[in-house]
Amino acid sequence: MAASLLVAASSPAQGAQYPSRPVRMIIGIGPGSSMDIVGRLLAQKATESWPQTIVEDNRAGAGGNIAADLVAKAPPDGHTILFCASSLAIAQTFYRKLPYNALRDFEPVSQLSARNNVLVVTPGSPANSVKELIAIAKAKPGQLGYGSGGGTGSSDHLAGELFAMMAGIKLLHVPYKSGPQAQADLLSGQLQLYLGGLPVNLPMIKAGKLKALGTSGLKRSPALPNVPTIAEAGVPGFEVSVWYGLVAPRGTPKEVVAKISATAARVMRSPELAGSWAAQGVDPVGSTPAEFRRLLVAEIDKWGKVVKAAGVSSD
Repeated sequence: MAASLLVAASSPAQGAQYPSRPVRMIIGIGPGSSMDIVGRLLAQKATESWPQTIVEDNRAGAGGNIAADLVAKAPPDGHTILFCASSLAIAQTFYRKLPYNALRDFEPVSQLSARNNVLVVTPGSPANSVKELIAIAKAKPGQLGYGSGGGTGSSDHLAGELFAMMAGIKLLHVPYKSGPQAQADLLSGQLQLYLGGLPVNLPMIKAGKLKALGTSGLKRSPALPNVPTIAEAGVPGFEVSVWYGLVAPRGTPKEVVAKISATAARVMRSPELAGSWAAQGVDPVGSTPAEFRRLLVAEIDKWGKVVKAAGVSSD
């Protein structure tokens, strides 16, 4: 972060004057989702220290591709940025035809955070463990529906596909534009399970309206210490960590990228927000642009292997 601050300070012609007008932060999912919750808190806190506001603009659909394509074609001046998730990396191999390239058409700004998903069912579900859910799914192949908050090609979708593949079961994927929409259909009985983000599901779990069977990390989540990981509960080796990040259009001045990155890192690492992130099951990161680029490269490779092994893709 110190390096980013030095770069920003050394280029007053662009960095010092940025932002000169409100910054539009495009979020590729509907309001109320885990991703949206984190994005809005980031925007609120960053705005407090900037001369201009950050305006959130939800553009849901196509696993985040609508939002990504919009930002890829935006003027490269830092006034339109993308709040993205793991789906940005997933899209590179999941979609055969994509109007943008994650590494070619964007300037990585910062990995903001990492979080786990949580496998939930309703309190009335006969499944009280991951193993019981798997047994039910094996008895009813293709009949248990699971939702994905970001739609087809999203991290929720691929997390479900990976779970089904590793558990040796067949599930029915039902795409939604937001986590709350998937959650609502789970509560109404239209879905049988939801492997969605911790931030959107935690309140419902704590209220007793959803039953948590397992979390997706390698270790138990501090937000749900009594809930086992899916790996220890019946699917050895299963692990999904969803990240959130910021990217800008290709060609955005380095000093502007550095200034946004420094602000994002300061907000994510702020002691004032530590309790808020922990309560939502979010691990703050605040990486440098170079670190985030390395993560993107690794994630594209990782999810490309999952897409190929699961045999899922889309035009």
